[in-house]
Amino acid sequence: MSRTSVEILSDALFHLRKAEDYAKNDLDDQLVIDAACMRLSAGVEALPALAPSTRDRIFGGDWPLMWGMRNRIAHGYLLVSPEIVRRTLAADVPVIIARIEAALGRPAPAT
Repeated sequence: MSRTSVEILSDALFHLRKAEDYAKNDLDDQLVIDAACMRLSAGVEALPALAPSTRDRIFGGDWPLMWGMRNRIAHGYLLVSPEIVRRTLAADVPVIIARIEAALGRPAPAT
């Protein structure tokens, strides 16, 4: 039985929110960076199960960059710069989360 887009996006959202939560901790702590990277990778890893047209509609030209980050984490962990992870968690993950929430029809949280 194949999974629905809602299930796939919800899984990705769960992992990306966990990564965002971990980023609230001391990102100079290697254990925190490792945990955030694993959740970041898991969140992105869920998304290839989407229909390519759905994935392109939600992420557009950012998808190859997202998949590239996942590959760096999954296959070349020692080559992942903690500074790039920090910037990704601060600048990119909130945007990805917002896109997923919009695709799921969820209102953006009040700021």
